Amino acid sequence: MDDSPAPAPRSRRERPAKPALTQAGIVAAAVRLMETEGLQRVTMRRLAQELDTGPASLYVYVANTAELHAAILEHHLGRVDLGAAAGAGAAEPGTAGDPGAAADPGAAADPGRDWRGRLAAVLESYTAVLLEHPALAHSALLARPAGPHYLALVETLLTLLEEGGVPAGQAAWGVDTLLQVATATAAEHSARTGAAAEAEHGAMVRALREADPSRYPKVAATAGELVSGRPTERLAWTFRMLVNGVAATPR
Repeated sequence: MDDSPAPAPRSRRERPAKPALTQAGIVAAAVRLMETEGLQRVTMRRLAQELDTGPASLYVYVANTAELHAAILEHHLGRVDLGAAAGAGAAEPGTAGDPGAAADPGAAADPGRDWRGRLAAVLESYTAVLLEHPALAHSALLARPAGPHYLALVETLLTLLEEGGVPAGQAAWGVDTLLQVATATAAEHSARTGAAAEAEHGAMVRALREADPSRYPKVAATAGELVSGRPTERLAWTFRMLVNGVAATPR
């Protein structure tokens, strides 16, 4: 039998103090949690466990889960390549690369690319950031970021539309539409992955190519074009088409 005295209980004052909660720290922890467990696991309760605190403590800094997801989206918007607006080091539309490789925003505009091409490149980078995180793409349809990264993105798009001579009212409504289409595109593509999605796409292609020309003459005649082009090419064309529409459609 061990007669040695039991260790004295440790006072709470002797324990290492937990780091103070901050909004930046909470968002950083939420981003890490999304990366490891997925966005669906980023709840106030789960995040409180991660930070070794109670959920009530988080509500001082974040109103609810929706606001938390919006903050995560805002964090990732910092990876959108706004340098593409100046053409500095940006890929051609349809071949956008790493969205986080931001170029010098003060660089001179690329004379080989007009404002439409540079605007499309920014939107492609935004879409690419969402495509890297499928759950975030779906969340972005409802999340409403309002931080500096979001404001910088809107400012960049408005600046490019102004460069193209688009009236301010058209540009304001146009930015909303452009971001909606980019977000919905990312959400749709992120949902269509895996063998089932490939089989579904293959069935659609066959239906178009094998359409009866006597019943569907236009479909039969353009079947090849309906399924032509790489996804990046089609996305770049979509943005150019929308931008042209914004410029040509008065309010």
